[in-house]
Amino acid sequence: MGRRRYAVNTEKSGEIIVTVQGDLSQQEKRAVFLTVHDLGTNHSSFEEFVNSACMIEIKERSCFIHIDVPGHADNAPNLADSFQFPSLQLLGEELVTVLDFLHVKYVIGVGEGAGANVLARFGLAHPSRCLGLILINVTGSAASVLDVFKTKFISWKGDEVGQSAEDFLLYHKFGYQLVGDNPDKEKIVSEFQSRLHSSLNSKNLKQYVKAFMSRKDLPLKNCKVDCLLITGIMSPYASVVEKLYKDLNKEKVTLLKVERAGDVLADAPAKVAQSILLFCKGQGLLTSVAMPGVDRNRAFSTSSSGSTEGSTGARRLSRGMSMEDYDKPNIRRLSVTINEQLPPIKK
Repeated sequence: MGRRRYAVNTEKSGEIIVTVQGDLSQQEKRAVFLTVHDLGTNHSSFEEFVNSACMIEIKERSCFIHIDVPGHADNAPNLADSFQFPSLQLLGEELVTVLDFLHVKYVIGVGEGAGANVLARFGLAHPSRCLGLILINVTGSAASVLDVFKTKFISWKGDEVGQSAEDFLLYHKFGYQLVGDNPDKEKIVSEFQSRLHSSLNSKNLKQYVKAFMSRKDLPLKNCKVDCLLITGIMSPYASVVEKLYKDLNKEKVTLLKVERAGDVLADAPAKVAQSILLFCKGQGLLTSVAMPGVDRNRAFSTSSSGSTEGSTGARRLSRGMSMEDYDKPNIRRLSVTINEQLPPIKK
């Protein structure tokens, strides 16, 4: 899969570095995803996920546009003192500049944490350019008193990320995995610290944290596109995501809670990949990709009832239907409910 980098100048958010995986000239035949990363990381978190084994078939039929928020590209220089870091609202609104620059018509947004908040605001501002939103640990309410309290105790020592800042980012990212006797705790912490100190600019990182902490309420009730909310049971934001879900239109929004996971991209990538695929099939995309656990040959052969086996609500295949026909968008929506059991994943 080809990989290209672009620097896109926006009107009010400065320069945004964009990493593209896949051939955008084939966008008519592919699913196009727009990703925005969380605090304390950059595009690499989504690029690593896309390159994982469980995403192989999706990756082959998709393009990914990975955003680095201002000053978050690998080894980025300090943002100018005169530069006003954009609010999450402004950043979300200005992502359409990236789509226009790359001549991309529509995308499915995939965001995590602060990035999920940014993409939700993009979907609200530009529903005609957004086919759907997949939001991991998205927070609807503005920063709580507790969040603000924690932020005031985040110390930034010169150009280094201070200890309490690291503690907050670790809590934000990994939640309850750091509590108790988790045998992987030290590994999780050391890998995160290594990334934090190696390629990310801590002065710029602070600006993104501040923008996240001062975010305004997210009016996701007004969203016109379908949304999939994903959270890990062990995420510190699990209860916040559930509360957000309760207030939303259930015809538009689905909630997936992943057990034994805090950082779902790292802890349960196969489950996330599976839910992305099911969500995309509901939008008429990636229809030729077999669900994990479904034998490909059986999926495309005609059974006695003429239906695709294994995938709930999948489209019925008539005898002799070609792969090209099968890949045409299916108008009938598929939905995954909170109680729906996903098919097992083959190890």
